[in-house]
Amino acid sequence: MPVYMYRAISKSGQVVTNRVEDTSKYNLIKKLKRNNLTPISVVQRKGLIAKQNHKKRNARNMDRRIEEIIAGNNRAKKNKNVTISQKLNLALAGTEKITIRDVMIFTQNFYLLKKANFNNIHALSTIIESTENLTFRAILEDILAGVETGENMYTTMEYYPDIFPYIYINMIRVGELSGSLINSLEQAVKYLDDTTTINRKLKSILVPNIIQFILLIVMLFVGTLFAIPAIQGVFDSLGTDDTLLPLTLWFAGVVDNLVAYWYIPTFIIGAIVLAIVMYVHTPKGKYNFHYFKYVAPVFGKLIFALDFSRFIKALVLNLQNGMRIQDALDVSKSVAKNYVMLSMIETAINNTLIGQSWIEPFENSGLASPMITEMLKIGMQTDLVEMMEKLVEYMQIDIENIINRIMKVLPQIVYAIVGVVLIFFVLVVLVPCIQVYMGTFLFSAYGF
Repeated sequence: MPVYMYRAISKSGQVVTNRVEDTSKYNLIKKLKRNNLTPISVVQRKGLIAKQNHKKRNARNMDRRIEEIIAGNNRAKKNKNVTISQKLNLALAGTEKITIRDVMIFTQNFYLLKKANFNNIHALSTIIESTENLTFRAILEDILAGVETGENMYTTMEYYPDIFPYIYINMIRVGELSGSLINSLEQAVKYLDDTTTINRKLKSILVPNIIQFILLIVMLFVGTLFAIPAIQGVFDSLGTDDTLLPLTLWFAGVVDNLVAYWYIPTFIIGAIVLAIVMYVHTPKGKYNFHYFKYVAPVFGKLIFALDFSRFIKALVLNLQNGMRIQDALDVSKSVAKNYVMLSMIETAINNTLIGQSWIEPFENSGLASPMITEMLKIGMQTDLVEMMEKLVEYMQIDIENIINRIMKVLPQIVYAIVGVVLIFFVLVVLVPCIQVYMGTFLFSAYGF
């Protein structure tokens, strides 16, 4: 079996280090968590102990499983005529990456099968048979193995955070714990679809302009390092009275100093970045950073609206299944990753324990609009679930309006930044080049 070195922290805060043998890294992590140890790092050591022949179940070795699938496919096709293209696709399948589209297709299929009254095991087995991505197929089989042993799906998904987004996992968690998995899957499909749409829109605006911005910066520095000294050399050799623009001379001096003393700005920038990273990793720094996300220009309102909308949707699912408001809040908080949102939810839970309004923390934060808090207050006096469903509809419209505003404002901001750099490039580099091309400096060089 593979040998692993792990570092973990106990509930008392003590750091534990040990060297152990286990079937896989994921299986070891599960054992540590079962023993109330939070893993800090798990690293496989070189060299393996003699292999043991036993069947691996949940959290199996993914590479081994992919090899098994490929071997099974080869055996299945042994007596069939396999084309060269099919062999090539089979050979490349083992290295295929898992994309957000794979997760979206899985979620859509799983949602449709659950609506058709398939149980989790039957639905997963059906989807696995039609999954072409071998890497993803192995992970789905790992999830199936966990479900067959009585685990919830989300507990296995947590071991694959690079595949399943945090919010996605906790949507499934809320659905499984509240008994509303179908509704959670529907929300998860919409979450993935909305995320993909927003990312596509942002990329269509940002990527071309960022490339243009980088090219302008490169041209600016290259022109300043090579073209400007050459032009100045022509002026000096002919003895002309014409000079380069003061802005050009100033920027050329700045670039020369940066080249000569590059280590100073590099050290300063590195120190600033390191200080920011270290501060953000402190509890206070992380809280302030997460608060900044909610109040940041352009995207702040959208980020808060999305987080709060997901929280309300999870709360509705739990309340519809008969949970008390306190328990519903406690389960629903898992869909929130932002420390500010978690803090408000925790305060709301504490308020329910002492008989105060759970809406008060959201109202006092200044982040939620008066419309949202008033709808919640009215819901507490009438039918909370019905009012929350209307609130979800209102917030969905509000989110769409915010996205539309961002799509109008963002291009203007980006174009303004690129425009400023372009004007600076023209003044610093192109104007001296035009001076040389026009040849007006020759008149003063010859005394005219």
